[in-house]
Amino acid sequence: MNVLLYDTTLRDGTQREGLSLSVADKLKIARELDRFGMQYIEGGWPGSNPKDAAFFVQAAQMTWQHAKIAAFGSTRRANVRAEDDANLHALLDARTPVVTLVGKSWTLHVTQVLETTLAENLAMIGDSVALMKAHGKEVVYDAEHFFDGYRADPAYALSTIRAAAAAGADWVVLCDTNGGSLPEWITQVVTAVKAELDIPLGIHTHNDGELAVANSLAAITAGCRQVQGTINGYGERCGNANLIAIVPNLQLKMGYTCVEAAQLARLTELSRIVSEIANLNPDDHAAYVGVSAFAHKGGIHVAAVAKVEHSYQHIEPTLVGNRKRVVISELAGRGNVKMRSEELGITSAGLERSVLDRVKLLESKGFQFEAAEGSFELLVRRAAADYTPPFTLIDVMIVVEQRRGVEMLAEATVKLRVGDEIYHTAAEGNGPVNALDRAMRKALLPSYPELAEVHLVDYKVRILDSETATGATTRVLLEAAQGDQRWTTVGCSANIIEASWQALADSLELPLLRRQEQRMKSLEHKAA
Repeated sequence: MNVLLYDTTLRDGTQREGLSLSVADKLKIARELDRFGMQYIEGGWPGSNPKDAAFFVQAAQMTWQHAKIAAFGSTRRANVRAEDDANLHALLDARTPVVTLVGKSWTLHVTQVLETTLAENLAMIGDSVALMKAHGKEVVYDAEHFFDGYRADPAYALSTIRAAAAAGADWVVLCDTNGGSLPEWITQVVTAVKAELDIPLGIHTHNDGELAVANSLAAITAGCRQVQGTINGYGERCGNANLIAIVPNLQLKMGYTCVEAAQLARLTELSRIVSEIANLNPDDHAAYVGVSAFAHKGGIHVAAVAKVEHSYQHIEPTLVGNRKRVVISELAGRGNVKMRSEELGITSAGLERSVLDRVKLLESKGFQFEAAEGSFELLVRRAAADYTPPFTLIDVMIVVEQRRGVEMLAEATVKLRVGDEIYHTAAEGNGPVNALDRAMRKALLPSYPELAEVHLVDYKVRILDSETATGATTRVLLEAAQGDQRWTTVGCSANIIEASWQALADSLELPLLRRQEQRMKSLEHKAA
């Protein structure tokens, strides 16, 4: 049985505090939603602002493979003819195949918010739907506050959706606008509506009680065949129902069909693309699509997953475009080391115990390897019997001073050993870490010119024991990149410069060891 997906990220989702999309952003997201297989994409409210109006102008000129574009707006104003209502004219001018009209279901809103009569509200609903149908539109009627309205006055709430159905609405969508309903109430109300109306139903829920997904699933079980929501649950207050969680639950757990299997396998990609366009950090712990959704940290868990993957995974991660990860920490076992090493493309043969002991010792001192896969890879490589460090730090000195009364400058002096050679260099920087980085590169580049391609892309500092004030232990995470490869390294010390040095040295040593390994394999291949 099919459940149709109605995405309102571009309208309801943009009501999230701190989220703003340009017209170009909205078009990019709409293309991704269409590619994913979304059946309906709500583009915005054309009568409310120039940006949404511009979106519909450009959307009308585009070809959509799977989705119908919907324009959203309210029913006509009280005591105004539908033909004369500016908002309804803006909806028609949007030239979309689908129009979504929102109307009042709750007597409280009719009498105290709209300040009109119950009878006039019914006329507003019917007149607005009829006008859109007369212009050949597919009409989705959103019954706002329906579950609260039904609780207050069941008969009147039902009369509002009867008015929409009688005027020709193609869908009636029951909305939990305040997001405070429980699944049992959703089921009870949808079941009652199904018994009263012979019209396709949809569900639109908000997440104020952390139940938007559960309420949407309950409504579908009770008979709704359209589900509205947003990507990543974006929306006002606590957000909307999260389609990223709803779709796999429906399709993989409940036997409904929403999109093709190949499209479902793009779910993780879709979630991350939208968060990138919206300039919001993705939730690492989001169900199905977060980087930690299938991450295994406990040693017992990893040992079990190594034997039978679904022993600690509720689905196969690739079904939604994600992957299994093994996390390294003081809670790990030897299986973690073995599996994580294999994921990184290196061997830990026979070294698991010594590497694990080293991880536990360092984490007891404040290091953390969960987010520092580069430093973990170095632990494994350094444990090998044939490991030779590409460079060794002998001395380092950093001076920070105010010069000429204008600005603070830093100067780093380093002494390094590379093979049998000693390099003694100095460099200035706009801070101590920058100066240290420049001095190290100045010493290393003559021997390792490939390091010119390695760049620092992120630097994070965390205080581990803030109660010790300026004497606190500091953890530094440093992310480096070379081409399309990225890796993160970690340092930890009560001295922030030492912690930075540890992370910086690891970030430069790792690509050298990887390049050395590639050269050895190339020579072995030629010899064979």
